[in-house]
Amino acid sequence: MTASAILPDRGPGDRISAVFWRRPRVLLALLLAPPLLWLGIVYLGSLAALLLQSFYSIDEFSGVIKHEFTLKTYGDLLRPSNMDIIIRTLVMSAAVTLASVVVALPIAYYAARYARGRWKAVFYLGVMLPLWSSYLVKVYAWKLILAKEGILTWIADSLGVSFLLDALLALPSIGGSSLSTSFIGTWIVFVYVWLPYMILPMQAALERVPESMLEASADLGASPGLTFRKVTFPLALPGIIAGSIFTFSLTMGDYIIPQIIGTSANFIGMAVYQQQGTAGNIPLAAAFSVVPIVIMLIYLTLAKRAGAFDAL
Repeated sequence: MTASAILPDRGPGDRISAVFWRRPRVLLALLLAPPLLWLGIVYLGSLAALLLQSFYSIDEFSGVIKHEFTLKTYGDLLRPSNMDIIIRTLVMSAAVTLASVVVALPIAYYAARYARGRWKAVFYLGVMLPLWSSYLVKVYAWKLILAKEGILTWIADSLGVSFLLDALLALPSIGGSSLSTSFIGTWIVFVYVWLPYMILPMQAALERVPESMLEASADLGASPGLTFRKVTFPLALPGIIAGSIFTFSLTMGDYIIPQIIGTSANFIGMAVYQQQGTAGNIPLAAAFSVVPIVIMLIYLTLAKRAGAFDAL
C-alpha cells in the first residue's frame, strides 16, 4: 500500500498567483492601470483643463473670468506686445539650439570615436556632473561670472581685450551694460544649462555609425572632411534632431533664467508666470501656454519623420 501525496495548504499568495496565471490579461490590466491613470488624469487632464481655460476670457473691469467660450483671449494673444514675446522666445530657443549643436558636436564625436575605458567614464561624468547640481546654484553662479565685476570682465581687462567685450555689449538689441544684463548673457547660460541634453543623444547617434561605412568612404578616396559631411553627419542627424527637441523645448518653457540673467524683456514662460500670478489673467496665461505646445507638436511630428526618436 502506497502513501498518498500530501500537498501543503495553499496560502493567499499562491491563490492570487494562480488567478493571474489563468487570466494574464487581468495581470496586464493591473500593471498598466497606474501609468495610464497618471497619463490620462494628471497629464492629459491638466492639458485639457489648460486648453479649456484658454477659451475663456476675463472681464477687464472686474477681473472676473467669464466662463463663456470665446476666441477673444487668442485675439489678445495676437497683440503686438504679446507677439514680440513669442517671437523673442522662438529666436532665443533657435539660437540656443544652434549653439548647442556647434558646441556639442566635437565633444560627442570625440566620445563616440576615440574615448575608451577610463576616458569614456570621464566623459560621462563630465557631461552628467552639471545635471547633478542645483539649477538655481548654477544660474546664480553664472550671474556672478557674467557681472560687470565678474571674472570674465577681470580676464578681459587682464589680457587687454576689454575693448572686444565692450564692442560685444554695444551690439544693438542683444547687448547691455554687462553680460549679466544682456540677451548675450541669457543665451550663454541657456546653452550651458541645456548642453548635456544635446551631447548625450548626439553621442548615441554617432556611436551607431558603422565603422565599415567610414572605411568604405576612405577606401574610395574621400578625405576625412568629405566623409564627415557625406557619411557621418547625415547618419548622426537623427541624434542632433533628438537633442534639439530638448534644447528647444526647455528654452521655450524656462522662466527662471530670463528673470535672473538678462534684460527685463519677457519670454513665454515669464508671461505665463506673470499672467496667472500677478495679473490674475488665467485665460491669457493658458493661451500663452498653448503656443509652445502647438509648436512642439509640429516640431515632434517633423522630428519623428526624420527618425529622431530612434536616437533617444
